[in-house]
Formats: sequence, C-alpha cells, structure tokens
Amino acid sequence: MIDFSDDRKAADALALKVQELKAEIGKVIIGQHEVINGVITSIISNGHALLIGVPGLAKTLLVKTISEALDMSFNRIQFTPDLMPSDIVGSEILDDSRNFKFNKGPVFANIVLADEINRTPPKTQAALLEAMQEKTVTVSGIEYRLPKPFFVLATQNPIEQEGTYPLPEAQLDRFMFNMILDYPTFEEEINIVKATTSSQSINVNKIVSQEEIIGFQNLVRKVPVSDNVYEYAVKLVAKTRAGRSLASPLVNDYIEYGAGPRASQHLIIGAKANALINGKYSPDIEDVQAVAKQVLRHRMVRNYKAEAEGVSADHIIESIY
Repeated sequence: MIDFSDDRKAADALALKVQELKAEIGKVIIGQHEVINGVITSIISNGHALLIGVPGLAKTLLVKTISEALDMSFNRIQFTPDLMPSDIVGSEILDDSRNFKFNKGPVFANIVLADEINRTPPKTQAALLEAMQEKTVTVSGIEYRLPKPFFVLATQNPIEQEGTYPLPEAQLDRFMFNMILDYPTFEEEINIVKATTSSQSINVNKIVSQEEIIGFQNLVRKVPVSDNVYEYAVKLVAKTRAGRSLASPLVNDYIEYGAGPRASQHLIIGAKANALINGKYSPDIEDVQAVAKQVLRHRMVRNYKAEAEGVSADHIIESIY
C-alpha cells in the first residue's frame, strides 16, 4: 500500500509503478515507447490523449492493454457516421412501472476509448468533448457525475479524408496530448509478426489501482516548480503566436494561430508528471521540452504556405525551444 501522506515516498513509488506498468504493457506492445510514456503521463496528469496513426499500428490494442494493466473500468466506443449523442452519454427509457429511468451510456467508465473519433459528425463529437471538459453529463436537465478517475483516449486515422469530420481546433484543445504513432523499426516488426502469428497467449496483470491513480494525480499537483520553469513554459507558448513580439520569423511565416493559455497549463502539469516518472521531485526545462511537441502540435494552426511547403508543426516547435 502506497503511503500518500509522505510525498517523497509516494513520488518514489510512482516512478517504480510506472516502470512496472511499462514492463507489463511491453509484453503485448512492441516498441512505441514514446507513445506509451505519453499516455501514462497524460493519465497521471488527469488529462486526455489523442493518438494519430495509420491503420494497423495497434492504436486500439495499446489503449486496451493499458486499461487491462490499470485496475479500472473500460469501455470502447466505435465512432461511426450514424452514432448519436445518446449512444455515448445514455438516454432515458421507460421502466416496467412506466417511469423514466436514465440508462447510462458507455461514457460512464474510468477509461473510454473513442475509436476513430473523426468518423462521427460534430454534434456527436461534442457530446463526448463536453464530458471530457466538465466530467459530467446532463440529460433532461439532470446532471450525472462521471466516475473518478476519468480519461478519454481517442484514436484517429490521418489518411482517410472521405467520410470524416476533423475535430475543430477548439475541440482539439480539450486533449492534453496529441501523439503520433510511427511505423515500427525492422527489428520491432519482426518481433510483432512472431508474437502475433504464434499460439502463445499473453495475460496482462493489474499493476496500478484506481485509488493509486487518484493519489498520483493529487501528488502531481503538489510538485513544486521554480519560477524559471514557469517562465520558460509560458514563453514557449507565446512564441507560437504569429504577429506577437516573441514570435520567430518561422512562426510568422507558417503559423495562422498559436496556442492558448491551456497549452501553458498542460506544459507545466506534463512536466511535473514527466519529472516524477523519471525519479525527480521537481521539473526542469528539459521536462517541459519532453512534453512540448505532444502539448503544442495540435494547438498550432499552420497556414497554406506551411501546408504547401511541407513544414510540420513539430519542426516549428523544435525551432523555438
């Protein structure tokens, strides 16, 4: 049992638990270390994550495996063009006594996998994103609280444009992290094929309990941060805003709109969590840089010139470190 009354001991326990968690996830997911670290960081930061990658990169399997290693309830919602808001949050039905009774939807779980979130219309997307922001659902004027902890891990395929509804920037901003899954290396792909074409079955053990996750979330909030790290994070976000005093020529040339204040908040929270995961009791500038791409890439709107010349958000972020 973790002693959360002693912050230092709890911080040491968090670092050990994360190592155990990564080892357990690694039994099923080969490679993708940066993405696994990002998902774990977002969970202990009490944030939501968006996973973007071409089909077949085990986005869904990754989320399912993480949910199995965490002792929490899990629901998967497959987003389709005909999905309705009530299919997510739930609806009122008539019971045997002919009274209305609220039938909870799949959003009432600790971990919700929103699979291919860009395949459903904005009205349905908004139903989930409201739950993400408020941690509540309102049906017929009655407010229902979602369970704690509550995370949405959404997946999105970047190459399928027809029949998709890209998330607007205001809704993307609800996600703490935006992580891009890349193809595995040659050696990793060999190991993946060996593991998935044999008769061997792998059991994933529960590593972290629901109470421990809540304790770790509270611990992250307590982590002290020096003024120079606060200043660095806020200045980094300010540098993404074209036409402002801190914007670089590259930002002025290629960025339409920069990141808002929520990016600064997530940079600091993410840096705190990253520091704890790596056995440190306080974050430094390197911890801010470690989460900067994941926090900023979906909050920067590139202009047509950037699209035409193939200048990525990651390239611009690297230039303003």
